[in-house]
Amino acid sequence: MVEIQHTIKDELGLHARPAAHLVKKASEFQSAVQIGTPAKMVDAKRIMGVMGLSLKTGDTFTMTFDGPDEELAAEGLKAFLAENL
Repeated sequence: MVEIQHTIKDELGLHARPAAHLVKKASEFQSAVQIGTPAKMVDAKRIMGVMGLSLKTGDTFTMTFDGPDEELAAEGLKAFLAENL
């Protein structure tokens, strides 16, 4: 299992458009991808779960990756987050 953390820098937080792109990117990988906070973790491949986190600017979240391509998934999503959030 691989884990990364990210703090949202986008002034709008994790709103609909970047959430949809995040779900699309997570869905490119075979590994199970979870996103959330210590209080709540959800499947990063499900838009309703990601939107339900209501992550705002300055919030820090964790993503976990578990599966055959977990390292590749972590690298890909880390780059995605750096560019988009």
